[in-house]
Amino acid sequence: MQAGWAAISALARRLRRIVGRDGVLTSPSELAVYECDGYTLEKHRPDLVIFPRSREEVVEIVRLCRHYRVPILARGAGTSLAGGCTPVGGGLLLVMTRMNRILQIDRRNRMAVVEPGVLNVQLARALEGTGLHFAPDPSSQTASTLGGNVATNAGGPHTLKYGVTANHVLGVEAVLADGSVLQVGPALDPPGYDLLGVLVGSEGTLAILTKLWLRLTPNPQDYRTMRAVFAKLENACNAISDIIGQGIIPAAMELMDQGILAAVEEAYHFGFPLDAEAVVIIEVDGLSVGLDDQLARIVQICQRWGARQILHAANAEERNHLWKCRKMAVGAVGRLSPSYCIQDGVVPRTQLPRIMRRIAEISRRCQIRIVNVAHAGDGNIHPILLFDPQNPAEVQRVLAASYELLEACLECGGSITAEHGIGIEKLPLMTRQFQTADLQAMRRVREAFDPEGLFAPGKLLPSAKGPASPSGQPMGSIGQSDGCEVGKGLVGLYHRGGAP
Repeated sequence: MQAGWAAISALARRLRRIVGRDGVLTSPSELAVYECDGYTLEKHRPDLVIFPRSREEVVEIVRLCRHYRVPILARGAGTSLAGGCTPVGGGLLLVMTRMNRILQIDRRNRMAVVEPGVLNVQLARALEGTGLHFAPDPSSQTASTLGGNVATNAGGPHTLKYGVTANHVLGVEAVLADGSVLQVGPALDPPGYDLLGVLVGSEGTLAILTKLWLRLTPNPQDYRTMRAVFAKLENACNAISDIIGQGIIPAAMELMDQGILAAVEEAYHFGFPLDAEAVVIIEVDGLSVGLDDQLARIVQICQRWGARQILHAANAEERNHLWKCRKMAVGAVGRLSPSYCIQDGVVPRTQLPRIMRRIAEISRRCQIRIVNVAHAGDGNIHPILLFDPQNPAEVQRVLAASYELLEACLECGGSITAEHGIGIEKLPLMTRQFQTADLQAMRRVREAFDPEGLFAPGKLLPSAKGPASPSGQPMGSIGQSDGCEVGKGLVGLYHRGGAP
């Protein structure tokens, strides 16, 4: 614990005066619930958990923490998959889920104003019947908060056509590290520096978001949805790249490989042929005129690449059924393994066959079973590594395989993350993706917003001295195991931040 028991106890008493006794958690059993997010390989217990209900309460909390020099980490629903919600070094966890009001739906200006704790699906349901929708639809949308979506610049199946969360944020209200309040936007084309672009995707390291102005998109007039079954995974990847190459931009193209198909079929009985190596769900939307022609061209391309079965959704019910198999895919993985780690990288679409071959190679060499889902239309891959958390050697191989997968994305001309963010999981790889000057510039931006380093310490940016393990060993010092290098594992290879 960074601040000491006396400081934490005094802080807790003062915090209860702000949010009430039921708004502060201090007992070990309560704090244990918040020691990690969806990235369960790394766990750190906070010293305090607090649930504000308003911007004014957030301001008071930030000012108190600054007085006591206690680090603060903002958290939404905890669905992050990169350790973004894991309280490294203890401190105070600021849980925003009670700030969950939809403040306004402005149909004339195609804008929604919401608090950060509103669920993605909550806004979707509120927009039913308005003719508008919020386009970013991460697979976690039934649980993830909009504040978390903005903090990580979340994606989803339909970002291929409509763009990621950053393309749909018009403005934010944010509490800075000194307790002052900053409002950026809402504006379509504001003058000056793009502060909104800096704040979206900053993972809580620059400010705490307390209000969001979100762009709403008109619903398309019509849809055409299909499912193509491929005997070969590589052919499915080539078909996806070819569709874009022919000038067709579907709303979504989602890939599932043979391993994930088996889990989905066992769980939900969709009727998948279990000998197929891949299924691709493709959706085009827009004006009804022309959609059939687009779909016919897509069918021809898929057939040219050997699609052996193509199923069309004849109505809304069948469309929902086709999408259900993708939305439920990750939930079905629990049938395959006691635990799993979902990776997140991105490559150019033309490199999809190459990265899938590399994933298979890494799986064999590290003796880790890997199944795949992907927002394949924009090259966003999600290899799912299956393992037993009670087997330390297997955990080490999973970490090594994860590292190699992300390095392979870089080798393909891609990135170490598309939508999950950096958190703590990918810190060591920031020095692989960015030059020293790039990271120094980012650190200067962070220091300008938070000079004392109280917000989300140990996240997003590696230490200027480079990532190190808790024991101080440099990366690559652990050794070898079963022919798979384990010295580059992601757990523990980060700078441990704390109160300055």
